[in-house]
Amino acid sequence: MKNGLEDVVAAETQLSDVNGEAGQLVIRGVSLDRLVEYASYEDVVALLLDGLLEGVLEKDNLRKRLGQMRAEVFAHVRAIDDEMLELPPVDIIRALIARLVDGDDLETALRLLAAPAVFLPAILRLKRGETPVAPTPSLSQSADILTMLDATLPSKAQVAALDTYLVTISDHGLNASTFAARVVASTKAGLTSSVLAAISALKGPLHGGAPGPVLDMLDAVGTRENAESWLGQALDRGERLMGFGHRVYRVRDPRADALKGALKLMIAADQVDLDRMHLAEAVEQTALAILKERKPNRPLDVNVEFYTALLLDALKFPRDAFTGVFAIGRTIGWIAHALEQSLDGRLIRPRSVYVGPLPQAA
Repeated sequence: MKNGLEDVVAAETQLSDVNGEAGQLVIRGVSLDRLVEYASYEDVVALLLDGLLEGVLEKDNLRKRLGQMRAEVFAHVRAIDDEMLELPPVDIIRALIARLVDGDDLETALRLLAAPAVFLPAILRLKRGETPVAPTPSLSQSADILTMLDATLPSKAQVAALDTYLVTISDHGLNASTFAARVVASTKAGLTSSVLAAISALKGPLHGGAPGPVLDMLDAVGTRENAESWLGQALDRGERLMGFGHRVYRVRDPRADALKGALKLMIAADQVDLDRMHLAEAVEQTALAILKERKPNRPLDVNVEFYTALLLDALKFPRDAFTGVFAIGRTIGWIAHALEQSLDGRLIRPRSVYVGPLPQAA
Protein backbone atom coordinates (compact mmCIF):
# COMPACT_ATOMS: atom_id res chain seq x y z
CA MET A 1 0.00 0.00 0.00
CA LYS A 2 1.16 3.53 -0.79
CA ASN A 3 -0.46 6.39 1.09
CA GLY A 4 -1.87 8.86 -1.43
CA LEU A 5 -1.49 6.19 -4.16
CA GLU A 6 1.98 7.56 -4.93
CA ASP A 7 3.28 5.95 -8.18
CA VAL A 8 0.33 3.54 -8.31
CA VAL A 9 -0.85 3.05 -11.91
CA ALA A 10 -4.67 3.19 -11.91
CA ALA A 11 -5.48 3.67 -15.61
CA GLU A 12 -4.20 3.48 -19.14
CA THR A 13 -4.86 6.62 -21.17
CA GLN A 14 -4.27 8.02 -24.64
CA LEU A 15 -5.01 11.57 -23.50
CA SER A 16 -1.92 12.98 -21.80
CA ASP A 17 1.48 11.97 -20.47
CA VAL A 18 3.27 13.81 -17.68
CA ASN A 19 7.02 13.13 -17.55
CA GLY A 20 8.10 14.64 -14.27
CA GLU A 21 11.78 13.80 -14.64
CA ALA A 22 12.10 15.40 -18.07
CA GLY A 23 9.67 18.25 -17.44
CA GLN A 24 7.52 17.32 -20.41
CA LEU A 25 3.75 17.31 -20.97
CA VAL A 26 2.32 15.54 -24.03
CA ILE A 27 -1.37 15.87 -24.95
CA ARG A 28 -2.65 13.35 -27.50
CA GLY A 29 0.81 12.92 -29.01
CA VAL A 30 1.66 16.64 -29.16
CA SER A 31 4.15 18.21 -26.77
CA LEU A 32 2.89 21.27 -24.93
CA ASP A 33 5.49 23.61 -26.41
CA ARG A 34 4.30 22.72 -29.93
CA LEU A 35 0.63 22.76 -28.94
CA VAL A 36 0.64 26.31 -27.63
CA GLU A 37 2.25 27.55 -30.84
CA TYR A 38 -0.82 26.88 -32.99
CA ALA A 39 -3.71 25.50 -30.97
CA SER A 40 -6.75 27.43 -29.79
CA TYR A 41 -9.10 26.19 -27.10
CA GLU A 42 -11.39 24.77 -29.79
CA ASP A 43 -8.45 22.89 -31.36
CA VAL A 44 -7.70 21.16 -28.08
CA VAL A 45 -11.36 20.28 -27.53
CA ALA A 46 -11.40 18.57 -30.93
CA LEU A 47 -8.06 16.88 -30.21
CA LEU A 48 -9.11 15.45 -26.85
CA LEU A 49 -12.59 14.33 -27.90
CA ASP A 50 -11.45 12.70 -31.15
CA GLY A 51 -12.53 9.06 -31.19
CA LEU A 52 -14.39 9.26 -27.88
CA LEU A 53 -17.75 10.59 -29.13
CA GLU A 54 -19.74 10.22 -32.30
CA GLY A 55 -20.18 13.43 -34.23
CA VAL A 56 -17.16 15.38 -32.94
CA LEU A 57 -16.93 18.46 -35.15
CA GLU A 58 -14.18 20.22 -37.05
CA LYS A 59 -12.88 23.42 -35.50
CA ASP A 60 -15.21 25.90 -37.23
CA ASN A 61 -18.35 23.87 -36.59
CA LEU A 62 -17.21 23.14 -33.05
CA ARG A 63 -16.80 26.86 -32.42
CA LYS A 64 -20.33 27.45 -33.75
CA ARG A 65 -21.85 24.69 -31.59
CA LEU A 66 -20.03 25.89 -28.48
CA GLY A 67 -21.35 29.40 -29.13
CA GLN A 68 -24.89 28.05 -29.37
CA MET A 69 -24.42 26.14 -26.13
CA ARG A 70 -23.16 29.25 -24.34
CA ALA A 71 -26.35 31.04 -25.38
CA GLU A 72 -28.42 28.10 -24.15
CA VAL A 73 -26.84 27.75 -20.70
CA PHE A 74 -27.00 31.52 -20.06
CA ALA A 75 -30.64 30.99 -19.03
CA HIS A 76 -29.40 29.27 -15.86
CA VAL A 77 -27.78 32.52 -14.68
CA ARG A 78 -31.27 33.57 -13.55
CA ALA A 79 -31.03 30.96 -10.79
CA ILE A 80 -28.29 32.93 -9.00
CA ASP A 81 -29.79 34.60 -5.93
CA ASP A 82 -28.35 36.72 -3.12
CA GLU A 83 -27.70 33.68 -0.94
CA MET A 84 -25.69 31.98 -3.68
CA LEU A 85 -23.66 35.14 -4.26
CA GLU A 86 -22.29 34.80 -0.74
CA LEU A 87 -20.49 31.62 -1.84
CA PRO A 88 -17.06 31.47 -3.54
CA PRO A 89 -17.34 31.57 -7.36
CA VAL A 90 -16.36 27.92 -7.84
CA ASP A 91 -19.14 26.80 -5.50
CA ILE A 92 -21.71 28.78 -7.48
CA ILE A 93 -20.41 27.26 -10.72
CA ARG A 94 -20.82 23.81 -9.21
CA ALA A 95 -24.38 24.57 -8.09
CA LEU A 96 -25.36 25.82 -11.55
CA ILE A 97 -23.79 22.85 -13.34
CA ALA A 98 -25.83 20.56 -11.08
CA ARG A 99 -28.92 21.96 -12.82
CA LEU A 100 -27.82 20.59 -16.19
CA VAL A 101 -29.14 17.38 -17.71
CA ASP A 102 -26.82 14.39 -17.34
CA GLY A 103 -25.78 12.25 -20.27
CA ASP A 104 -22.81 10.85 -22.17
CA ASP A 105 -23.27 12.28 -25.67
CA LEU A 106 -21.73 15.16 -27.64
CA GLU A 107 -24.51 17.59 -26.72
CA THR A 108 -23.94 16.99 -23.01
CA ALA A 109 -20.18 17.40 -23.45
CA LEU A 110 -20.53 20.72 -25.31
CA ARG A 111 -23.04 22.00 -22.76
CA LEU A 112 -20.60 21.22 -19.94
CA LEU A 113 -17.77 22.95 -21.81
CA ALA A 114 -19.91 26.06 -22.30
CA ALA A 115 -21.33 26.19 -18.77
CA PRO A 116 -18.39 27.39 -16.62
CA ALA A 117 -17.31 29.77 -19.40
CA VAL A 118 -20.70 31.49 -19.13
CA PHE A 119 -21.32 31.13 -15.41
CA LEU A 120 -18.04 32.56 -14.10
CA PRO A 121 -18.20 35.97 -15.86
CA ALA A 122 -21.87 36.30 -14.87
CA ILE A 123 -21.07 35.46 -11.24
CA LEU A 124 -18.24 37.98 -11.10
CA ARG A 125 -20.38 40.75 -12.59
CA LEU A 126 -23.23 40.03 -10.17
CA LYS A 127 -20.80 40.10 -7.26
CA ARG A 128 -19.76 43.58 -8.45
CA GLY A 129 -23.40 44.66 -8.63
CA GLU A 130 -23.40 44.65 -12.44
CA THR A 131 -25.76 42.99 -14.92
CA PRO A 132 -24.49 39.79 -16.58
CA VAL A 133 -23.56 40.11 -20.24
CA ALA A 134 -25.16 37.57 -22.57
CA PRO A 135 -22.86 35.42 -24.70
CA THR A 136 -21.99 36.30 -28.29
CA PRO A 137 -22.21 32.92 -30.06
CA SER A 138 -20.14 34.04 -33.05
CA LEU A 139 -17.04 34.62 -30.90
CA SER A 140 -14.49 32.03 -29.88
CA GLN A 141 -14.75 30.63 -26.36
CA SER A 142 -11.85 32.72 -25.05
CA ALA A 143 -13.02 35.95 -26.72
CA ASP A 144 -16.55 35.48 -25.40
CA ILE A 145 -15.39 34.80 -21.83
CA LEU A 146 -13.48 38.09 -21.77
CA THR A 147 -16.35 39.97 -23.43
CA MET A 148 -18.84 38.66 -20.88
CA LEU A 149 -16.43 39.59 -18.08
CA ASP A 150 -15.71 43.18 -19.10
CA ALA A 151 -18.61 44.04 -21.47
CA THR A 152 -16.10 45.08 -24.16
CA LEU A 153 -14.38 43.21 -26.96
CA PRO A 154 -10.91 42.07 -25.84
CA SER A 155 -7.70 42.64 -27.76
CA LYS A 156 -6.07 39.92 -29.86
CA ALA A 157 -3.29 39.65 -27.27
CA GLN A 158 -5.79 39.11 -24.45
CA VAL A 159 -7.65 36.43 -26.39
CA ALA A 160 -4.38 34.72 -27.31
CA ALA A 161 -3.27 34.80 -23.67
CA LEU A 162 -6.47 33.21 -22.39
CA ASP A 163 -6.38 30.66 -25.21
CA THR A 164 -2.84 29.74 -24.17
CA TYR A 165 -3.92 29.30 -20.57
CA LEU A 166 -6.93 27.13 -21.44
CA VAL A 167 -4.81 24.98 -23.76
CA THR A 168 -2.01 24.69 -21.22
CA ILE A 169 -4.20 23.39 -18.41
CA SER A 170 -6.60 21.33 -20.53
CA ASP A 171 -5.29 17.99 -19.25
CA HIS A 172 -2.53 16.80 -16.95
CA GLY A 173 -2.53 13.08 -16.30
CA LEU A 174 -4.29 11.43 -13.38
CA ASN A 175 -4.45 14.33 -10.92
CA ALA A 176 -6.97 14.37 -8.06
CA SER A 177 -9.88 15.97 -9.92
CA THR A 178 -9.37 13.86 -13.05
CA PHE A 179 -9.20 10.69 -10.96
CA ALA A 180 -12.44 11.73 -9.24
CA ALA A 181 -14.06 12.18 -12.66
CA ARG A 182 -12.90 8.73 -13.77
CA VAL A 183 -14.17 7.07 -10.57
CA VAL A 184 -17.65 8.52 -11.09
CA ALA A 185 -17.57 7.74 -14.83
CA SER A 186 -16.73 4.11 -14.05
CA THR A 187 -20.16 3.80 -12.41
CA LYS A 188 -21.85 5.00 -15.65
CA ALA A 189 -23.31 7.99 -13.80
CA GLY A 190 -22.90 10.39 -16.75
CA LEU A 191 -20.66 13.29 -17.76
CA THR A 192 -22.40 15.93 -15.63
CA SER A 193 -21.92 13.83 -12.50
CA SER A 194 -18.27 13.24 -13.40
CA VAL A 195 -17.61 16.96 -13.89
CA LEU A 196 -19.34 17.79 -10.60
CA ALA A 197 -17.10 15.30 -8.79
CA ALA A 198 -14.04 16.80 -10.44
CA ILE A 199 -14.96 20.36 -9.46
CA SER A 200 -15.52 19.21 -5.88
CA ALA A 201 -11.99 17.80 -5.83
CA LEU A 202 -10.54 20.86 -7.55
CA LYS A 203 -11.84 23.33 -4.96
CA GLY A 204 -9.69 21.75 -2.26
CA PRO A 205 -6.70 24.02 -1.47
CA LEU A 206 -4.20 21.18 -1.96
CA HIS A 207 -5.26 20.85 -5.60
CA GLY A 208 -6.53 24.08 -7.14
CA GLY A 209 -5.97 26.83 -4.59
CA ALA A 210 -2.40 28.12 -5.07
CA PRO A 211 -2.38 30.78 -7.86
CA GLY A 212 -4.10 33.46 -5.74
CA PRO A 213 -1.56 33.20 -2.90
CA VAL A 214 1.22 33.80 -5.45
CA LEU A 215 -0.11 37.35 -5.80
CA ASP A 216 -0.42 37.63 -2.02
CA MET A 217 3.27 36.72 -1.80
CA LEU A 218 4.25 39.31 -4.41
CA ASP A 219 2.23 41.96 -2.57
CA ALA A 220 3.99 41.07 0.67
CA VAL A 221 7.46 41.20 -0.93
CA GLY A 222 6.64 44.62 -2.32
CA THR A 223 9.89 45.54 -4.09
CA ARG A 224 12.68 43.71 -5.92
CA GLU A 225 15.16 44.91 -3.29
CA ASN A 226 13.11 43.25 -0.55
CA ALA A 227 12.83 39.85 -2.26
CA GLU A 228 15.84 38.09 -0.73
CA SER A 229 15.06 39.22 2.81
CA TRP A 230 11.33 38.40 2.65
CA LEU A 231 11.77 34.99 1.03
CA GLY A 232 14.51 34.01 3.46
CA GLN A 233 12.38 34.98 6.44
CA ALA A 234 9.41 33.04 5.03
CA LEU A 235 11.55 29.90 4.78
CA ASP A 236 12.88 30.52 8.31
CA ARG A 237 9.25 30.42 9.51
CA GLY A 238 8.75 27.10 7.72
CA GLU A 239 6.41 28.60 5.12
CA ARG A 240 6.05 27.34 1.56
CA LEU A 241 7.02 29.68 -1.27
CA MET A 242 3.93 29.82 -3.45
CA GLY A 243 4.43 28.88 -7.10
CA PHE A 244 7.44 26.65 -6.51
CA GLY A 245 7.61 22.85 -6.38
CA HIS A 246 5.29 20.21 -7.79
CA ARG A 247 4.11 16.73 -6.78
CA VAL A 248 5.19 15.26 -10.15
CA TYR A 249 7.74 17.56 -11.81
CA ARG A 250 11.31 17.18 -10.60
CA VAL A 251 12.39 20.03 -12.89
CA ARG A 252 10.73 23.20 -14.19
CA ASP A 253 7.03 22.83 -14.97
CA PRO A 254 6.72 23.17 -18.78
CA ARG A 255 3.41 24.96 -18.37
CA ALA A 256 5.17 27.84 -16.59
CA ASP A 257 7.16 28.73 -19.70
CA ALA A 258 4.07 28.49 -21.93
CA LEU A 259 2.25 30.99 -19.72
CA LYS A 260 5.27 33.25 -19.44
CA GLY A 261 5.31 33.36 -23.24
CA ALA A 262 1.64 34.41 -23.29
CA LEU A 263 2.44 37.19 -20.84
CA LYS A 264 5.16 38.47 -23.15
CA LEU A 265 2.54 38.90 -25.89
CA MET A 266 0.48 41.01 -23.52
CA ILE A 267 3.54 43.00 -22.51
CA ALA A 268 4.17 43.76 -26.18
CA ALA A 269 0.59 45.03 -26.38
CA ASP A 270 1.12 47.16 -23.26
CA GLN A 271 -1.49 45.20 -21.29
CA VAL A 272 0.59 44.03 -18.34
CA ASP A 273 1.73 45.97 -15.28
CA LEU A 274 5.49 46.04 -15.95
CA ASP A 275 6.36 46.83 -12.34
CA ARG A 276 4.46 43.71 -11.24
CA MET A 277 6.16 41.63 -13.94
CA HIS A 278 9.63 42.83 -13.01
CA LEU A 279 8.91 42.10 -9.35
CA ALA A 280 7.74 38.59 -10.25
CA GLU A 281 10.90 37.89 -12.26
CA ALA A 282 13.05 39.10 -9.37
CA VAL A 283 11.14 36.92 -6.91
CA GLU A 284 11.48 33.94 -9.27
CA GLN A 285 15.25 34.30 -9.64
CA THR A 286 15.79 34.96 -5.93
CA ALA A 287 13.54 32.12 -4.80
CA LEU A 288 15.24 29.58 -7.07
CA ALA A 289 18.66 30.60 -5.71
CA ILE A 290 17.55 30.43 -2.08
CA LEU A 291 15.74 27.10 -2.53
CA LYS A 292 18.80 25.59 -4.21
CA GLU A 293 20.95 26.71 -1.29
CA ARG A 294 18.56 25.83 1.53
CA LYS A 295 17.04 22.63 0.12
CA PRO A 296 19.72 21.17 -2.20
CA ASN A 297 18.20 17.68 -2.10
CA ARG A 298 14.69 18.77 -3.04
CA PRO A 299 13.86 19.62 -6.68
CA LEU A 300 11.88 22.86 -6.24
CA ASP A 301 11.38 24.82 -9.44
CA VAL A 302 8.71 27.14 -10.85
CA ASN A 303 5.30 25.50 -11.31
CA VAL A 304 2.24 26.42 -13.37
CA GLU A 305 0.69 28.49 -10.60
CA PHE A 306 3.37 31.20 -10.58
CA TYR A 307 2.67 32.58 -14.05
CA THR A 308 -0.99 31.57 -13.94
CA ALA A 309 -1.45 34.15 -11.21
CA LEU A 310 0.21 36.90 -13.23
CA LEU A 311 -1.67 36.05 -16.43
CA LEU A 312 -5.13 35.85 -14.89
CA ASP A 313 -4.48 39.02 -12.91
CA ALA A 314 -3.52 40.81 -16.14
CA LEU A 315 -6.78 39.56 -17.71
CA LYS A 316 -8.70 41.19 -14.81
CA PHE A 317 -9.91 38.06 -13.08
CA PRO A 318 -10.08 38.52 -9.30
CA ARG A 319 -8.03 36.15 -7.16
CA ASP A 320 -11.00 34.29 -5.76
CA ALA A 321 -12.02 33.41 -9.34
CA PHE A 322 -8.77 31.70 -10.34
CA THR A 323 -10.05 28.21 -9.46
CA GLY A 324 -13.13 28.87 -11.57
CA VAL A 325 -11.02 29.88 -14.58
CA PHE A 326 -9.00 26.70 -14.14
CA ALA A 327 -12.25 24.72 -14.19
CA ILE A 328 -13.17 26.34 -17.54
CA GLY A 329 -9.97 24.98 -19.07
CA ARG A 330 -9.78 21.60 -17.34
CA THR A 331 -13.41 20.58 -18.01
CA ILE A 332 -12.40 19.23 -21.43
CA GLY A 333 -9.81 17.00 -19.77
CA TRP A 334 -12.34 15.76 -17.22
CA ILE A 335 -14.85 14.97 -19.95
CA ALA A 336 -12.29 13.17 -22.12
CA HIS A 337 -11.09 11.05 -19.19
CA ALA A 338 -14.66 10.26 -18.14
CA LEU A 339 -15.49 9.13 -21.67
CA GLU A 340 -12.31 7.06 -21.92
CA GLN A 341 -13.05 5.40 -18.58
CA SER A 342 -16.69 4.62 -19.40
CA LEU A 343 -15.74 3.21 -22.83
CA ASP A 344 -12.76 1.08 -21.89
CA GLY A 345 -12.49 0.83 -18.12
CA ARG A 346 -14.06 -1.23 -15.36
CA LEU A 347 -15.81 -0.04 -12.23
CA ILE A 348 -13.04 1.44 -10.07
CA ARG A 349 -13.11 -0.48 -6.81
CA PRO A 350 -9.77 -0.59 -4.94
CA ARG A 351 -9.24 -2.46 -1.70
CA SER A 352 -8.44 -1.04 1.72
CA VAL A 353 -6.38 -2.59 4.51
CA TYR A 354 -8.17 -2.80 7.83
CA VAL A 355 -6.01 -1.54 10.72
CA GLY A 356 -8.74 -1.20 13.36
CA PRO A 357 -9.30 -3.32 16.51
CA LEU A 358 -10.01 -7.01 16.10
CA PRO A 359 -13.32 -8.42 17.40
CA GLN A 360 -13.08 -9.91 20.87
CA ALA A 361 -13.83 -13.60 21.35
CA ALA A 362 -17.12 -14.33 23.10
